[in-house]
Amino acid sequence: MQLVFTILKQTFFVILIGMSNVLFAQNAPQFKKGEDPKPDGTKWKLIKEMSDEFNGKKVDEKKWQISGQGWIGRAPGLFLPENVKVKNGALEITTTKMEKDVVKNGKTFTHGGGYVGSRNGMKYGYYECEMKANKTFMSSTFWLINEGKGLEGCDKRTTELDIQECVGQIVNKAEWMKKFDESMNSNTHSRNIPEGCNYKKGSNKGGGDAGGKVYDDFHVYGVWWKNKEEILFFLDGKLMKKVTPPADFNIPMHLRMVVETYDWNPVPADGGMSGSKADRTTTYNWVRSWELIE
Repeated sequence: MQLVFTILKQTFFVILIGMSNVLFAQNAPQFKKGEDPKPDGTKWKLIKEMSDEFNGKKVDEKKWQISGQGWIGRAPGLFLPENVKVKNGALEITTTKMEKDVVKNGKTFTHGGGYVGSRNGMKYGYYECEMKANKTFMSSTFWLINEGKGLEGCDKRTTELDIQECVGQIVNKAEWMKKFDESMNSNTHSRNIPEGCNYKKGSNKGGGDAGGKVYDDFHVYGVWWKNKEEILFFLDGKLMKKVTPPADFNIPMHLRMVVETYDWNPVPADGGMSGSKADRTTTYNWVRSWELIE
């Protein structure tokens, strides 16, 4: 009886330690020592509606929308909900070559990607994910964008905050793409400015060197959207670059985890899908959104 009690006590202790580690992991964003930018007298609060550890058996569609929300993908890559899975404690988006071409909106789609978008939006805060890219010519991404719904006047414009956009296979031999599979490629975009509104159209870049191929290991990609004119990009908990966006970033934005095709990195001659399923899959271990509070 004493032995049974001891075993039960040890088991409970192990479970308690495990639970504590999970809770501790979500206590604040992942920063290297001395890199946390929060001011004195403030702390980070997890926004559960825009965070997920992906420990379930399927996508939580109360948080995430997986059909594209009106965007079907950029040809030749079509968003396919069946390419999006939650498995082994992670979100997986797998690239595919479709058996038959599909024509939609007058365009031909030959490959399948995937789309995961947050149903909730937020203004300012810290956003991070732990992601391992796929090895194909298709993208692995983590970003924010405003949806435009219900906006009026000069707010009916587009602001986009790209935390990471990368590919696993570079087909375009342009000079600017040479390190696109070894970098955190970040950007701030301002476009679709309503007529008569005094906002600048353009893009200002951020990011940094990932220290190797983006598909070789997981990296933590993060951004502190501090205010309307200051964006700080972080890679593996270390500050990479501070950026001033081209126009005021003061409209709530929604999270996106998307695998798509780019017109500037076209389908390779062999179709680009010769690798294993693991090689063709972008994996997100978790995504977390934080609000800075006093």
